[in-house]
Amino acid sequence: MGTAAKTEILIAGAGAVGLLAGLSVARLGRRAIIVGRIETRRLARTVALFDGSIRLLQALDLWPRLAPHAAPLARMCIIDDTGSLFRTGPAFFEASEIGLDQFGWNLENADLIGELVREVQAHPNLTLIDGLLADVSFADDHVAATSEEGHAFEAQLLVAADGRHSLGRKAAQIDVREWTYPQIALTALLAHRRPHQNTSTEFHTRHGPFTLVPLPPKDGQNRSSLVWMMTPEEAERRKALTDADLANEIERQAQSMLGKITLLVGRGIFPMQGMTPDRFADHRILLMGEAAHVFPPIGAQGLNLGLRDIAHLSEIIEENISTDIGDATPTKAYDERRRNDVATRSWGIDLLNRSLLAPYLPVDFMRGAGLVGLSLLKPLRHFTMREGVTPQFGAPRIMRAARTRS
Repeated sequence: MGTAAKTEILIAGAGAVGLLAGLSVARLGRRAIIVGRIETRRLARTVALFDGSIRLLQALDLWPRLAPHAAPLARMCIIDDTGSLFRTGPAFFEASEIGLDQFGWNLENADLIGELVREVQAHPNLTLIDGLLADVSFADDHVAATSEEGHAFEAQLLVAADGRHSLGRKAAQIDVREWTYPQIALTALLAHRRPHQNTSTEFHTRHGPFTLVPLPPKDGQNRSSLVWMMTPEEAERRKALTDADLANEIERQAQSMLGKITLLVGRGIFPMQGMTPDRFADHRILLMGEAAHVFPPIGAQGLNLGLRDIAHLSEIIEENISTDIGDATPTKAYDERRRNDVATRSWGIDLLNRSLLAPYLPVDFMRGAGLVGLSLLKPLRHFTMREGVTPQFGAPRIMRAARTRS
């Protein structure tokens, strides 16, 4: 092992959160090394980025590169397909109601990662290393780490964006609360005969949401992404189906609203879990992305919450420009700012998901009444929409800034 490579910030994880964290701190003049496995294969996964996240990407001058890969989410539709006695009609939400052209944009994860990797590799303040950290230790004035490939690093701060099994989090002895759901998420990319009209549709079923999210057309085909929550038994059965048979089941569940459906790029199977840490920062470490919060893919909150992690870090760096970024003041500030936001989102998603799984009339009634309230009470409806896509309470300034409609 040679001399340790020294930097201000060491970032563990080369997924979207790790790469964006690097670009964000580099924009503020900080030097960072990113260590992680670079995944650019075209898997059946997409990311929906809401308006606040788009503002962050615009501030980083990244959005012009990403926009051609994305489809706008101008309308959302929620359909109660639970079979409940208190079943309500479809609820529609228009971005124009809250002064936006779209709630956000949806794009393939491979396109996002590919563009971010190119940006990171071109930035003079950033070094990207394709590998994994094997060991992390903390001293009074620095954090030290080694990779599986034998590289050594020394930094003022470790940003742990290395997923739910984070090595950095374990090294800092940050405890977590974990739980599981009796659900599996099946993901796929679809082609379909009818246009999606830039509408994201979420069917609430007894086993969880079945969600269709628009993608831009490609090769003359209308496209959408699918996230379908189901029981483990149904996941095993559907995993064994041919593409044609699975497409037929998807079309039936979608009530043929998109016409004839065909599968494009494979399919993914992911067990549903939840996790929150007992703190989001400690001595010379910050937690981000799935190292800091894991919950089911309901309401597309996951990566958007990770981008708020990044925006808070940028805000704290700007407030402590001459400070050792790994000392107690910045890390304590980060921990305090992330607690309420993550707790509120995790609690809300957990509550909604469990309400779909609970076959009890009082629960059905409360869920149905809530959906009716959102449909009929405009102040509540508009507040909920704004907080879902452009949070104001506790949101970083860069994600709250006013933006004119295009």
